[in-house]
Amino acid sequence: MNPILEVRGVHKSFGNYAALRGIDLSVQKGEIISVLGPSGCGKSTLLQVIAGLTQPDAGEVQLRGAQVASPTRLVPPEKRNINMVFQDYALWPHMTVYENIAYGLQRKKAKADYIKAKIAELVSLLRLEGLEQRLPPQLSGGQQQRVAIARALATEPDLLLLDEPLSNLDMRLRIRMRTEMAYLFRRLGTTVFHVTHDPDEAFAMADRLVIMRAGAIDQMGAPQDCYEQPATRSAASLLGAGNQLTGTLRKAAGRDIALIGEALVEGTIPAAKGSGDRAHVQSALADGEQIDLLFRPEEAEWAQQPEANSLPVRVVHSTYEGNRWRILGEIGGGQTLAFFHAERLENTERGYVCLKPSAAYLFPHLDER
Repeated sequence: MNPILEVRGVHKSFGNYAALRGIDLSVQKGEIISVLGPSGCGKSTLLQVIAGLTQPDAGEVQLRGAQVASPTRLVPPEKRNINMVFQDYALWPHMTVYENIAYGLQRKKAKADYIKAKIAELVSLLRLEGLEQRLPPQLSGGQQQRVAIARALATEPDLLLLDEPLSNLDMRLRIRMRTEMAYLFRRLGTTVFHVTHDPDEAFAMADRLVIMRAGAIDQMGAPQDCYEQPATRSAASLLGAGNQLTGTLRKAAGRDIALIGEALVEGTIPAAKGSGDRAHVQSALADGEQIDLLFRPEEAEWAQQPEANSLPVRVVHSTYEGNRWRILGEIGGGQTLAFFHAERLENTERGYVCLKPSAAYLFPHLDER
């Protein structure tokens, strides 16, 4: 099956700043791709290149097998049969909900009966009944977002681009909207290229993740694979591995073991995956090398007695988070870590934090001071 979108070797610089460095990816019909990364990683520039708002310095973009962007060719956005939903919705404030949704269809000179039926379908799908004659300023943020999505879907684009679509909503509404959007797009078979800095939003929507850093792709794959087997330090950190402890690597009987203080913790050296700048992918680690152990707070378990693969910890602080306590602990040498526990732990209480080797990621030491 030929992909809807192909990005081949795309580079883009602004002066001396390299925003994109050799991006290669493709998107199949009906697939939802989420591009995830911190501010400045290049994800918005990539979206603009795909949309036709920015021309690449090298490489090309193809839609349905036809070249739409290269250093010598730039097909304008309106001729690409794509639509975009912006962070701020970009609704016409002087037009009603009905008129906003109808705008693209009218520009394409669709027949009046078709426009009426299409809007009725989208209004029902997006739960906008009774709001058709309201102006955007009379709507809530969530309602405006649904109108923007309805307008984008009305012309049945080959590709729907989402630029941080939920960033202006409060947390409760973001959770609700990301679930509704994922359900709607899969129900309609919409092909989606989605850019976000929020891992939870990406996981809720994506069939496949593209994790970016410094203008290149660190990792691509199914969300579960990226979460369980992060290929790089930045991917691990972005996907929640917020604990970082420094130690020394010890290799024994085919196992990779971190010496943290006086404790020995078996971990996993992630396989070299990723694309673009290969310098992002870690090199092989040698016995005796200084390393960093990264793991997620939710994958660390508290125990009163020492168990296999555990670190001795002294509790220094507890914070209630509604259905659990976030515990801050200290290990030898003054290093700290966080983990979750069902009950509050008293300060100075001592115990052990246990880790699964598959969820304890070992990377070359990086001095971030």
